[in-house]
Amino acid sequence: MKKTEADRAASTQEKITIWLEKDVFPSIGKRPISTIGPRDVLLTVQKMEARSAIDSAHRVKQMCGQIFRHALAAGLVERDVTADLKGALSSVRRTHYAAITDPRQVGALMRSIHGYNGHPYAVAALKLSPLLFVRPGELRSAEWAEIDLDAAEWNIPGPKMKMGADHLVPLSRQAVEILREMHLITGHGKYVFPSIRTGERCMNENTINAALRSMGYSKEVMTAHGFRAMARTIMDEVLDERVDLIEHQLAHAVKDPNGRAYNRTAHLPARRKMMQRWADYLDQLRQGADVVPLQAGKNSHLCATLGLGRHLRLSGPL
Repeated sequence: MKKTEADRAASTQEKITIWLEKDVFPSIGKRPISTIGPRDVLLTVQKMEARSAIDSAHRVKQMCGQIFRHALAAGLVERDVTADLKGALSSVRRTHYAAITDPRQVGALMRSIHGYNGHPYAVAALKLSPLLFVRPGELRSAEWAEIDLDAAEWNIPGPKMKMGADHLVPLSRQAVEILREMHLITGHGKYVFPSIRTGERCMNENTINAALRSMGYSKEVMTAHGFRAMARTIMDEVLDERVDLIEHQLAHAVKDPNGRAYNRTAHLPARRKMMQRWADYLDQLRQGADVVPLQAGKNSHLCATLGLGRHLRLSGPL
């Protein structure tokens, strides 16, 4: 784990460690690795499969394979026995993360978020999720050393990112305010959102989803990862933000006109303004701004908030 730590995000490292401690070590962790056969590994991961953790079972099998290959290089085993398990587990069903993209429903969601009375760590993470729309693992593993509140910037190092490249998140006025409040609580430690049980780890990966469920949003309606799709859809199709800026802020691979990847500071002033417009728009929806269906444009079912410069204005209530 230490040897390969630089190849994965800190949140992934933590997740794999927990899987090993919980699911692998109890059954085969104390045995000499040379005595462990393919069926031993299979029975271990099948227990995970039986509780419907199919994706996790596949990832644990892969990690066991890495362990065997490490042992092979050290001369402790003759081969990687997990190679015999190809096709032994159920296939992973790939689905899109559920997300709310209708502005009316987003307004209701934002009101629910601001009325949520959970643990302060969960409340702050929940409020930041739509504002920043980073991946859930990136948010919960945020460290104070990465954040400059005076400059209103969050610099996420590459090893924490899915694509492996450093990523810069401009912080809106609303995001800075939430983080300053959190700094009073957790600023003395490493993580912005530490685990309630131990400050040595960051917040549990299920915290934001659990908060959404307690607010009445099922996994078929909204997920922690769904805040990314929410921002992507509405910023493009309602607010007419530049697609390349949105994609860059989502930390997707974006090329410049010469086919080169943009660096993390590319178009920073424009992205900073975009993030502030997005935060202000969410505030308007939360405060109950009137919305009307768009009758023209790329998607007529989407809505535009009244009062934004490029959209329809009405003088009276609907």
